[in-house]
Amino acid sequence: MIWRACNFEFRFPRPTLVMGIVNVTPDSFSDGGRFLAADAAVKHALALIAEGADLIDIGGESTRPNAAPVDEAEELRRVLPVLEALAPVVKVPLSIDTQKPGVARAALRAGASVVNDIAANRTDDAAAMWRIVADAGAGYVAMHMQGTPQTMQREPVYADVVDDVRGFFAERLPRFQAAGIPTENVVLDVGIGFGKSLRHNLELLAGLPGFRSFGRPLLLGVSRKSFIGKLLGADVEQRLPAALACACHAVAAGVPIIRVHDVAATVQAVRMTEAIHQCGKQWTGTVS
Repeated sequence: MIWRACNFEFRFPRPTLVMGIVNVTPDSFSDGGRFLAADAAVKHALALIAEGADLIDIGGESTRPNAAPVDEAEELRRVLPVLEALAPVVKVPLSIDTQKPGVARAALRAGASVVNDIAANRTDDAAAMWRIVADAGAGYVAMHMQGTPQTMQREPVYADVVDDVRGFFAERLPRFQAAGIPTENVVLDVGIGFGKSLRHNLELLAGLPGFRSFGRPLLLGVSRKSFIGKLLGADVEQRLPAALACACHAVAAGVPIIRVHDVAATVQAVRMTEAIHQCGKQWTGTVS
């Protein structure tokens, strides 16, 4: 299985890719405001790469529940200086976390190689976003979300959350291809915390192996999310152990990309998980 993103190519199976999060926002749920200044965001991204991040995901609009929308000009003001500073000096793919076609276009021109789209359920501007991704040959992370960030946590309902999310991907994948996005450029994200209850999130985590039938890499983002707090009564800064447990479970279930705030700890956890599960089997890692 191959994932292509502009000039980057990843062949699976391979050691798990760890995507480091850089929120250039004043209101993200876990680190809002810490990296709002471009120089702080750049410094943080470089630190995450030094810790072992294989990709960097840069976002200029919070997508936590009930977050206030940000207009395109403001989002660009936040993310473009960061991308422009990083692109010439880093050797890992840069991802833009955005719902807006205009931001995606500008970010790809500034050096991003991946569009991380939480709104793959879009209807009104789907053609515009997908055309931009296709024209750039970019990687495309298609995430499932019920509703919007402003509505998604208002009593989400599914007949069967695993079947429903699978159905969403089954319907969307041919549409991405028809829009010109090669299947090899697509990654799927079940959207933990986006229009899901605690029970829905746990059922999706348990059901991760069932998504491998699509033949596309999965990306999982659980880092510091509120469902951990609801289950364990843990504040944001206390959720790392549970997030690592989820990451290790995901790796064992065949998920090859983990999106996190805490890169160094996650790299250690997933490498240990890989070593345990692959001991005695053919593997591309370095255990001897």
